[in-house]
Amino acid sequence: MATNQPTIELLGEERDFEYADGVAGYVLVLTRLIVGYWFLHAGWTKFAFVAGEPFDAAGFLANAGGPLAGFFAAVAGTPWLLEFTNVMIPLGEFLIGLGLILGAMTRLAAFFGGFLMVMFYLGNADWAHGYVNGDLLGLLAFVIVGAFAAGRILGVDAVLERTAFVRRHPRLRYLLG
Repeated sequence: MATNQPTIELLGEERDFEYADGVAGYVLVLTRLIVGYWFLHAGWTKFAFVAGEPFDAAGFLANAGGPLAGFFAAVAGTPWLLEFTNVMIPLGEFLIGLGLILGAMTRLAAFFGGFLMVMFYLGNADWAHGYVNGDLLGLLAFVIVGAFAAGRILGVDAVLERTAFVRRHPRLRYLLG
């Protein structure tokens, strides 16, 4: 099996590390697909035509604990913010999942997925058994997918990054990958 020995700078020192060429790519694609399915499914099942009733975040927001409890209560108590949240959570989860599954605008999807996971982590904030929970691990999964540009492996982003438009506008690569 071929190996790859990249060098990274970590805390001001250059370090070599080894990983198997193919295995890392497969794990990254698998992670992207699983996290994508997780969010696509979560958003899909919140749509009113699937769930049978409109999604309502009011209960979660009004009863959220943790450091953002006041912010969540304010959103729950402001009708237009609550309605915006009720639309954006299912739609956002669905689009984030779709982007990850297709490998399209992967870093943008991972950023917004990570943002949602931070909100869920701080809103669920039941740390009686420690700070590590499923929400934190979900955040870590989004960081891994975005940091390693998982859409460049078997994703639409690999095709988009080769287009003349993206080559003329290289900053778009920060959204892709």
